[in-house]
Amino acid sequence: MRTRTPFPIAIRTALLSAALLAACRTLDRGAPSTSDAADRIRRDIAYLADDRLEGRGTGTAGNDSAASWLARRHAALGLRRVVIDTETAGCSADSPSERCRTFTQTFVARGPELAHSGKPEGVRTQNVVAMIPGRDPSLAGEVVVIGAHFDHLGRSTTGALDPEARDAIRNGADDNASGTAAILELARRFAAQPARRSIVVAHFTGEELGLLGSQWFVEHSPVPLDGVAAMVNFDMVGRLRNDRLIVYGVGTARELPALLDSANVEPKLRLNPVADGFGPSDQSSFYAKGIPVLHLFTDLHPDYHRATDDVEKIDAVGEARVVALAERVVRAIADRPSRLTAVRIAATPRMSPSREGSNVYLGTIPDMAAGDVPGLKLTGVRAGSPADKGGLAAGDVIVQFGGREVKDLYTYSDALYAHKPGEEVEVVYLRGGARRTTRVTLGTRGQ
Repeated sequence: MRTRTPFPIAIRTALLSAALLAACRTLDRGAPSTSDAADRIRRDIAYLADDRLEGRGTGTAGNDSAASWLARRHAALGLRRVVIDTETAGCSADSPSERCRTFTQTFVARGPELAHSGKPEGVRTQNVVAMIPGRDPSLAGEVVVIGAHFDHLGRSTTGALDPEARDAIRNGADDNASGTAAILELARRFAAQPARRSIVVAHFTGEELGLLGSQWFVEHSPVPLDGVAAMVNFDMVGRLRNDRLIVYGVGTARELPALLDSANVEPKLRLNPVADGFGPSDQSSFYAKGIPVLHLFTDLHPDYHRATDDVEKIDAVGEARVVALAERVVRAIADRPSRLTAVRIAATPRMSPSREGSNVYLGTIPDMAAGDVPGLKLTGVRAGSPADKGGLAAGDVIVQFGGREVKDLYTYSDALYAHKPGEEVEVVYLRGGARRTTRVTLGTRGQ
């Protein structure tokens, strides 16, 4: 049994006062209209994925503008500030003054990607964080975190799957303006109708650079981590196809499979549950701390990490359905009399494809529409690349790389980035159903 660290007195007092007020509200306000929710979601994505923000790259003016906009949205929704701004005169981490509280969690992001791009000192950036106090005074000191990253690639080719587009703006409408918009819609609903436990609303930066924002959050959490009952993450939820929704982390708490099944009401989504709590997004930072997690994801598509990921391709009605399911799931977790029973799954943490070692180059072009194909199916290879010299071609399916099994883009990225430029690696692939093997000498990206 974990010892629970109490909230600071000022936060606890504010939570209990707000909880008592919230308990007096009438909670039966009817289900939100799907069409209205879809309109709000589309408008939010359109703002975040507008060329004026230049793809929201971490440390850029566009990313800062997005953070300021999110903070204003939090204020307009009446959410609570919980981050202590220690840079304000007279403020400290234990300061009770309301003037010391802010929506932005500012930090210096540092990592291999930034070092490779000539910024070893890192860049100043920010998460955006707020709270919706719970309505039950006995449970309001515990929280459920709902989170999504709002950064994308900007004009950088690092991590991009269309490097030939050079410094084109990669707006990331699905990745991850869609998840950001989902969080805003959920915040609006929980602000109007609070749950028993408190809800922390977190927008992370630096995900594309290696989960930097969420890692900073868990290491410098504005609320005690042992008070976090669960974390629900949204990354790429704007391209629902065939009603199919992938949900990572279903095995991270004993109650989650039944809870998720109960929340999937008619018209049902086709859920593809994955037990592992680790994965290529921000929920991994929380699961590494022993917190139950879920990660909602409508799967990859041909526009992933390309300049063509724009708002016109978003299925806002489909995303509204995902948000409706998510609301039922989050409420079920937040309203339970007892906390979820956490389960640890033996697995190796996986990070996003943009991370250490990403300067290594093979030259494959993944087929993003082949999400159900075991392995990594190729839509092509770049002329003169190590993949081309090794005999790989469009239609091949890589199933093993350097002795590691390849199940999808993420396990492929893990296997690739475990190596360095110049290394010779064995690649096992399928061509026309026949298993073949080749050896490739890895190159350096950009050369």
